Amino acid sequence: QVQLVESGGGLVQPGASLRLSCTASGRSFSSLSFAWFRQSPGKEREFVAHVKTSGQNTNIINSVKGRFAASKVNAKNTLYLQMDKLRPEDTAVYYCAARTNDLIFSAQHIARHYTYWGQGTQVTVTS
Repeated sequence: QVQLVESGGGLVQPGASLRLSCTASGRSFSSLSFAWFRQSPGKEREFVAHVKTSGQNTNIINSVKGRFAASKVNAKNTLYLQMDKLRPEDTAVYYCAARTNDLIFSAQHIARHYTYWGQGTQVTVTS
């Protein structure tokens, strides 16, 4: 069993930055691959980024490319999502998800392929 705990959300103005963290416990962190998803009110959960077991970030959605970066630090058992130049449309609850082993590229955006989920952290971007 893996426990995931997100932190770092908050209320910020457009253009600001936030760094989300997701700490994992209960299993070898280096054997886990991760993803960040987000969900806005009235919308379906949306894939944001994937990080392989090696820490290589292989997949990120176009709407955040160049503004967001996902990373994994095995020594800290922590996954990060650095979010810069935030926009109001980035407002959502952000979730980290994990599974053992890697996914092929075409499956990385599919939520049902992830076994473990955090409770989510709210990010609100408003002026």
